[in-house]
Amino acid sequence: MLLIFITMLFFKTPFYTSYNLIDLVNSNSTLLVIALGFTVVLIAGGVDLSVGGIISLVAVVTVSLIDPIGQVAALIVGVVIGLICGLLNSFLIIKGGAFKQSEALFLTYGMSVVFTAVALIYTAAAPVFLTYSKTDYSIFTAIGEGFVGPVSVSFIIFFVCLLILYIIESRTHIGRSICLTGGNMTAARLAGIPTEKTIVFIYAVSGIMAAIGAVVLASRVTIASPIMGKGYETQAILAVVVGGTALLGGKGSVLRTVIGTLLIIMMSNCLNLLGVTTYIQYMLRGAILILAIWLDNRKQYSEGN
Repeated sequence: MLLIFITMLFFKTPFYTSYNLIDLVNSNSTLLVIALGFTVVLIAGGVDLSVGGIISLVAVVTVSLIDPIGQVAALIVGVVIGLICGLLNSFLIIKGGAFKQSEALFLTYGMSVVFTAVALIYTAAAPVFLTYSKTDYSIFTAIGEGFVGPVSVSFIIFFVCLLILYIIESRTHIGRSICLTGGNMTAARLAGIPTEKTIVFIYAVSGIMAAIGAVVLASRVTIASPIMGKGYETQAILAVVVGGTALLGGKGSVLRTVIGTLLIIMMSNCLNLLGVTTYIQYMLRGAILILAIWLDNRKQYSEGN
């Protein structure tokens, strides 16, 4: 991050303008929130590739229900759908015995396809727009565009999620159970840790965080597409791994994830300002992910020996 700041001093770009720095966080609040939930899952030794499908499904349902049932009720329904999706993931993992990370990877990827398909069926593969007729959208749009003083509402939502998960992670029994389950599930089970309840909890958290991220994203762009969540799962993996959470579980922190996410966001912003093409950016993201995984494996190997 320091290298990025120093590098941008030598280029005449609007990187250091207050507008760019504020927009940097506001436009990426969805990724920040999703990465928090993904961190909890990864620490516990799991993986959740269904977040992209959950985002798409929650977004289209929430936006479509604002006119019939009102803003607050639609937002609550959206978060509940995210929770249900997370609980469904945990149910399938437990009942299917998919406790290995590789098994959970394929299962949650399959669920992402299912959730996206449901979103496509629900909207007949068409985007959902706000009508702006007689309905009041002030609460909904304030989530993505509103400010409380100099601080955006979306940042406040992210900060509250971060604070809650940090307290759970560092100050509660379930937080210790998550780390122990990710470190060695068999040993944790023998030690009396309720590993199945832990799995239910982590995927419920991931589903809720994905739903909150979907609401923030939809309220910012004021449109919902049945495929708008595509790609967020890979960005979340990149941010969490770069933030230092161990791929095999047992170690990690939501605070580190914030730093990793900010690094990815800043790098992308700098490359955009410097006019680097999207294709080159994709290549760089892939290279960074490969490097992060390689370094993580080296670290795990050195600690094992």
